[in-house]
Amino acid sequence: MIPRYARPEAAALWSPETKYRIWFEIEAHAATAMAELGTIPKDAAEAIWAKGKDARFDSDRIDEIEREVKHDVIAFLTHVSEIVGPEARFLHQGMTSSDVLDTCLAVQLQRSADLLIEGCDKVLAALKRRAFEHKLTPTVGRSHGIHAEPTTFGLKLAGHYAEFVRCRARLVTAREEISTCAISGAVGTFAQVDPRVEAYVAEKMGLTVEPVSTQVIPRDRHAAYFCALAVVASSIERLATEIRHLQRTEVLEAEEPFDPGQKGSSAMPHKRNPILTENLTGLARLVRSAAVPALEDVALWHERDISHSSVERGIGPDATVHLDFALRRLAGVVERLVVYPANMQANMDRLGGLVNSQRVMLALTQKGVARETAYAAVQRNAMKVWRGEGQFRDFLKSDPDVGDKLSDAELEALFDMAHHTKHVDTIFTRVFGEA
Repeated sequence: MIPRYARPEAAALWSPETKYRIWFEIEAHAATAMAELGTIPKDAAEAIWAKGKDARFDSDRIDEIEREVKHDVIAFLTHVSEIVGPEARFLHQGMTSSDVLDTCLAVQLQRSADLLIEGCDKVLAALKRRAFEHKLTPTVGRSHGIHAEPTTFGLKLAGHYAEFVRCRARLVTAREEISTCAISGAVGTFAQVDPRVEAYVAEKMGLTVEPVSTQVIPRDRHAAYFCALAVVASSIERLATEIRHLQRTEVLEAEEPFDPGQKGSSAMPHKRNPILTENLTGLARLVRSAAVPALEDVALWHERDISHSSVERGIGPDATVHLDFALRRLAGVVERLVVYPANMQANMDRLGGLVNSQRVMLALTQKGVARETAYAAVQRNAMKVWRGEGQFRDFLKSDPDVGDKLSDAELEALFDMAHHTKHVDTIFTRVFGEA
């Protein structure tokens, strides 16, 4: 992970200290269950907990052992035996390395999901507040980057809110799907370890049992998890891109906060660049890059190989930590977003009322004009406005094909902004529920 884009709470979940603590808890809980079943002595399980629960596992010492044995779990167990003493021989009875590794990864991904859901909640809270603040702030809608019809800035934000509600639901589902435990032995048959041990460890670690583990937890779960993260990242990028476009000098309808003392450019003192949302765009790309290797990890050889291991050591911390950072950054951007309603109105007025062209066309059809004829009449007057020759309403009033069907008063009524906001309440109720 990149420390610049990592919050300490998220990064700590992937530290060696956290990993080894989870490994110990898995092994110790398994020992407790085995003791209850009579597989190992109860005093051995008690000694393991007593000597290990407050111990500091030395990652440097574990690395030193691993350099010799070339096996991370064996290195860890060897170090635990140095702390616990003779009773450590009862650890890992009938278990295999993946029982520890996969169950630990499930815990780390589950806890990461908790942070991501929390971050999503912060984005939702910010979007909701700003959406209601600008519920009726008129702005132009754009399709293909070109002025279309009027909307409100609140509706724009409400759309993003609805999307992040879906993002949150995906994260909840991903958390549920990844939260499984495997303590099933060498090829998942429980030949050397009782299934009740797995059930006990799962309960203690806040997981459910994996129905069938073939030494490893099936990687379709992990693929779904990282794909969910990728979709959330894309939703972040969509909102970030909207803000970046709105901050362009020629548009300037909204912009990121610019703090006192902040500098926008090393060369040009006047610059106020959208660096936060550009950064979010980049982080979204980074998070999405985990999806394809996670999908490729699904097809392991037979009961298990380790082609997935090196992949997950990278994408696990990278994708979760950077998405956590991105969600918190996005929440801050939305919360402090500077909005310029006057610029929104000025931009909407730039085309002299062309945003009402559909209303005029439809009104003509209601007066008996064929749709193609009405379209042609409205379009030829609209093109004059595009060429900068005048105002749309003036051209319409002077066009006999239009004036013969619509009075000046009727034409004026077709340019009323209230027509475009009459269903805002309906949409807000759909998105946010009844007040």
